[in-house]
Amino acid sequence: MSQVKQNDTVRVHYTGKLTDGQIFDSSLEREPIEFTMGQGQLIPGFEKGLLDMKVNEKKTINIPAEEAYGEPRPELIQEVEKSQLPEEIKPEPGMGLVSKSPDGHEMNLVVTEVKEDTIVVDGNHPLAGKDLVFDLEVVEIK
Repeated sequence: MSQVKQNDTVRVHYTGKLTDGQIFDSSLEREPIEFTMGQGQLIPGFEKGLLDMKVNEKKTINIPAEEAYGEPRPELIQEVEKSQLPEEIKPEPGMGLVSKSPDGHEMNLVVTEVKEDTIVVDGNHPLAGKDLVFDLEVVEIK
């Protein structure tokens, strides 16, 4: 029976949790994800955990933050003048915003603080700095 190796295209069911058990994502209510190993499409620890698994095999892996979304980067937290926001936007803490750079690159931001004339936004991935737990099941190896 074949095992998952680099460059294989695999279909995987997963449930992603924080270390306290809170589920943040799962494929169980939809199609399994399909991707090619070694192309950097997923976080490194996820791919590493799949190596050598067989079809229908299930396992739980623990992924430290540095093999997931990394540590939060302070340079991705910025204070922005409210005047730079579209007039119809009324910022609230926790609100998601999308910033577009001059070259068209989009970045997801979360408002972390609203001040008199400015807002503080965080461009770090919401799971940055967190250790993750994934329940994995290999559905198919192509």
